[in-house]
Amino acid sequence: MARKGMEEELREIAFVELVGIGKNAYQAMELVATLRPDLILLDIQMPGLSGLDLIKSLRQSPMVIITTAYSEYALKGYELDVIDFLIKPVDFNRLLKACCKAQEFYALRQQATGADLPGPSIASDMYFFVKSNGKYEKIFFRDLLFVEAADNYVLLYTNEKKFMVYDTLKNMAALLPGGDFMKVHKSFIVALDKVSAVEGSTLRIADSKIPVSRNLREAVVERIIRP
Repeated sequence: MARKGMEEELREIAFVELVGIGKNAYQAMELVATLRPDLILLDIQMPGLSGLDLIKSLRQSPMVIITTAYSEYALKGYELDVIDFLIKPVDFNRLLKACCKAQEFYALRQQATGADLPGPSIASDMYFFVKSNGKYEKIFFRDLLFVEAADNYVLLYTNEKKFMVYDTLKNMAALLPGGDFMKVHKSFIVALDKVSAVEGSTLRIADSKIPVSRNLREAVVERIIRP
C-alpha cells in the first residue's frame, strides 16, 4: 500500500518518470543495474537486505531519497550522501520538495560535467498543491509572485489569484526553491525574477509593494541586480 501510494504521488510530479518498482532490496539491485535510474526512493527496513546495505553495495549509486518510518536512521543515511530523508507517512509537498532537490542536484552535476540538460528548465513545470477554501489547488512555481504571512495563515499571490492557506512562512520557505525565491522580510517571500523595481527599502512586484528588512536589503539587492 505504501508503494502504491507513493507511485501515485510520483506520477503527479511532472519532471519525474517512474521506471521501476521493487518489493525488496534484491529486486531494487536488479532494477538499478538494468535501468540505471538517476534517482531511487528507498526504504530502510526490508526483507533480507536493508536499504542502507543496498546503498553501500552499489558501485555507482544513483541519487537516493530515503523513505522510512524510523527517524533514528537519519544520520546514517546522510553519512551515505543521500539527497533527502523522508519520514512516513510522507506528505506530498515534502515528497515534491525532495524530488526538486534531487533535480537541482542533477542539474548542477550536469553543468559541472558540461553535459546538456534534457527537457525543460528546472522550474518550468514544477508545482505544488495547497489546500485553500476546502479544496486542493495546484500552483506552479513560475506563476507565484510572492508569499505573505498573515497570523496563522499565508497568502500566496499569483497574477490570476490569491490563495489563503493554513500554513507558516517558515514551511513555505522550506518548500520553495532557494535559487528562485528569497525571504526579504519577516512576513514576505518573493519570486526574485518577478521584481520589476527596487525603490529604497521596497520591492515592486506587479501592482504590489513589498517591504524589505533593513538588515536584508543589501543581500536582496545583490540577488536581484546580479542574479
